[in-house]
Amino acid sequence: MKTYNTKTDKGVAGLTILLSLVTMLFVIGLLVMIFSLMGGEMRDATFTSTAVTGENDTVNATLFTTTGYTLTPTNTNGASGYSVTTLFNNTNEVLTAGNYTLTGAVLTNATALTGLTNVVVTFAYTYDAENTATGVMNDTTAGISSVTDWYPIFIVIGAMVVLILLTVIIISAIRGSGLMGVQSA
Repeated sequence: MKTYNTKTDKGVAGLTILLSLVTMLFVIGLLVMIFSLMGGEMRDATFTSTAVTGENDTVNATLFTTTGYTLTPTNTNGASGYSVTTLFNNTNEVLTAGNYTLTGAVLTNATALTGLTNVVVTFAYTYDAENTATGVMNDTTAGISSVTDWYPIFIVIGAMVVLILLTVIIISAIRGSGLMGVQSA
């Protein structure tokens, strides 16, 4: 690695400080990214799996008969493990399990029942619920991510330091050239 001597190397005034500033900003950005990714993964790992039973959904009868109706749970974060508790047709008759199929969250008409206008399904599922740990991790990750808001300030301070250093070097060069007379105190 080459070291710079400001007395013999011309035109490199402030270069080491500028390179240090760029390196510092890069390292800070890298650390912020790493900690934000780790915080996001830790947040995802701390959700509480919560079971919901007895949630109702009014099914679009046309979709139920043709392509299938996707159940719409109240809590969608990681929702899975759907099961139908009861399924009522428009005359409040309970449709038995042989009349429908449930694949994931999609409910379809298995026996091509016709004349359905309002179909109401009561279903159960599990989802990932927020808790104190996920809230703390979310706040921490947001706090770490806000460090990059300081980048413009770092850049301005670094530029000021380089300009001050250049001014000192220029004044020293003018004094050393003999253009200025020596003043007595």
